[in-house]
Amino acid sequence: MHSSTRLTRHATVRQQQRGIPRIVIDLLLDYGVVERAAGGVRTFYFDKSTRRKVLAYVGPLASALIPFLDYYAIVGKDEQVITVAPRLAKIRHH
Repeated sequence: MHSSTRLTRHATVRQQQRGIPRIVIDLLLDYGVVERAAGGVRTFYFDKSTRRKVLAYVGPLASALIPFLDYYAIVGKDEQVITVAPRLAKIRHH
């Protein structure tokens, strides 16, 4: 897991405000699809395939995590999580 991954102050505040369990961030970083953006920033999110893998991995915890499978994390080039949020629209592939 990514317990050593640091969150920026902004990401920590957003995580707390949105009630996102830390395990969701770790799962995003371990299993999520990665989309690269300008400046070395990356967006991690779950697609259909990675959702299945996550649900298989967490087993009995799946029902608790299903509400968080539409979240994403943005990671900066310094490997810090910049923010975490719910996906309101499909992520565009560049």
